[in-house]
Amino acid sequence: MQREFPVAPLVGVGAVIVDEGRVLLVRRGSEPLKGHWSLPGGLLELGESLIAGVVREVREETGLDVEMVELVELLDRIHRDGERVRYHYVIADYLCRVTGGSLQAASDADAVRWVERAEWKSQSALKLDPITVRVIEMGWQRAQAPAAGESEVR
Repeated sequence: MQREFPVAPLVGVGAVIVDEGRVLLVRRGSEPLKGHWSLPGGLLELGESLIAGVVREVREETGLDVEMVELVELLDRIHRDGERVRYHYVIADYLCRVTGGSLQAASDADAVRWVERAEWKSQSALKLDPITVRVIEMGWQRAQAPAAGESEVR
């Protein structure tokens, strides 16, 4: 599969993992955006469902087991090199919750860490892409809402 200068868009998945009001980020160990903090995720394998892909990618990059809660956003990420398309991904980002495992960076991730809301909103210290910040914030907001059928405590 040709990631750089592909002949067609590639399908990827990402996870907004919220735990105790924090979100899990990974520092990318490869292009695109090598060295930048982002959501755990990656490309689907042939024959793999979106949900199986997000569970696998999170386990590979972070050592954690997760379950999918809901779709946060479906978006494209297109990086150009002049007139040519260098990278083109269609990404399904899911809100997920931790169900097990032990946190440690692996696979494409150089590092993993839990991040407080003030840190991802400031963007500069973590080199977060504005689109990533938007997806994190949407996922975090959804995680704060009461589950369907639960009444909000005031």
